[in-house]
Amino acid sequence: MDNNTKKQPSRGEGLLKNGRLITFDVLILLCLIFTLPSTAYTADIWETNDTDVKIGQMIMVGFRGLTIGPDSPITMDISQRHIGGVILFDYDVPAQSPVRNIQSPGQLKTLIVDLQQASPIPLLIAIDQEGGKVARLKETNGFPPSVSQQYLGSLDNPSVTRRYARQTAATLAEMGINLNLAPVVDLNVNPHNPVIGRLERSFSDRPDVVIRHATTMIDAFHEEGVLSAIKHFPGHGSSTGDSHEGFVDVSATWTPRELIPFEVIAESGRCDMVMTAHIFNKKLDPRWPATLSSETITGIMRDRFHYDGVIISDDMQMKAIRLSYDLKTAVTKALLAGIDILVFANNSVFEEDIAGRVISIIRTLVADGVIKRDRIDRSYRRIVNLKKKLAAASSAGR
Repeated sequence: MDNNTKKQPSRGEGLLKNGRLITFDVLILLCLIFTLPSTAYTADIWETNDTDVKIGQMIMVGFRGLTIGPDSPITMDISQRHIGGVILFDYDVPAQSPVRNIQSPGQLKTLIVDLQQASPIPLLIAIDQEGGKVARLKETNGFPPSVSQQYLGSLDNPSVTRRYARQTAATLAEMGINLNLAPVVDLNVNPHNPVIGRLERSFSDRPDVVIRHATTMIDAFHEEGVLSAIKHFPGHGSSTGDSHEGFVDVSATWTPRELIPFEVIAESGRCDMVMTAHIFNKKLDPRWPATLSSETITGIMRDRFHYDGVIISDDMQMKAIRLSYDLKTAVTKALLAGIDILVFANNSVFEEDIAGRVISIIRTLVADGVIKRDRIDRSYRRIVNLKKKLAAASSAGR
């Protein structure tokens, strides 16, 4: 020991600072106060015992604005309600306005940076960039051209599909968009289907063609660090109606063949997410549409296909759900069915307070024991595992 070391005061003696005595007990208390984390996280950003944080991560919302600020409603949803994701659009349907979230590449990159900076947990930034008629990033706004899945399926050349998919993924990654709600793996059973066939969203009516091109597309997305969501489980391709516009019953047209792409892709290990359809199919559930059906989501996707990844709903504000069920019933049944992320796109109707209302409903369901805490924990684990995958891809420089 260095004998020249000055004697340190004991805990009871304290220090004299600016004429005031500060004991070591007080110093320790002050250190604890000023070093405590500002959130409930412990070991790292992923670990929390805060149920509110876990519930928030299960919500994805759409919003209005080409820019955001500290007082923007979406900023409050992210920073205070802990929502886990946002979905972007180029057109505001309720307002019938071309001003929504996307104006140019430069504007979009800035918006996404600001969104991510508002969140202590990395956000899922989602978009429907399928290609062709369903593309939010358009040439008119300075983005590369795209082609439809039907076009790619008709060529049936995986090299071409890969080239277009890689171009799309590179564009998304450059903007900061980390989740593409694609590819569509519905079979083109009904070419006159108003929401699938007529919009050229399906690769083919043949499962093998759909699987070949969907997996090529997913692999290309992964090479650029972009997640994907196959849709619309358990198959929307045979419908004669549009679930955006109301109740859709596929009981008379749907066949088990429509499950094949979902099963094969889920079992391949490539699947990041599965998006549900709001279709009603009494062959699978005599009472509830797929998004609200435990028999469909848990019974088939989880139990039969052994899929333990994220399941995300289609927009819960679409008329197939909104006109048939009140919000509490829809949220309750979706969670009991096995949905991990509830989407409220705010682009069929615009409800600025929707995130807060949904979170309040889920809190009450948990408090009342209708939804078990371990059910919330399972969804949070799946979501966190997916976000860790993104973080790993980012750290690898992809």
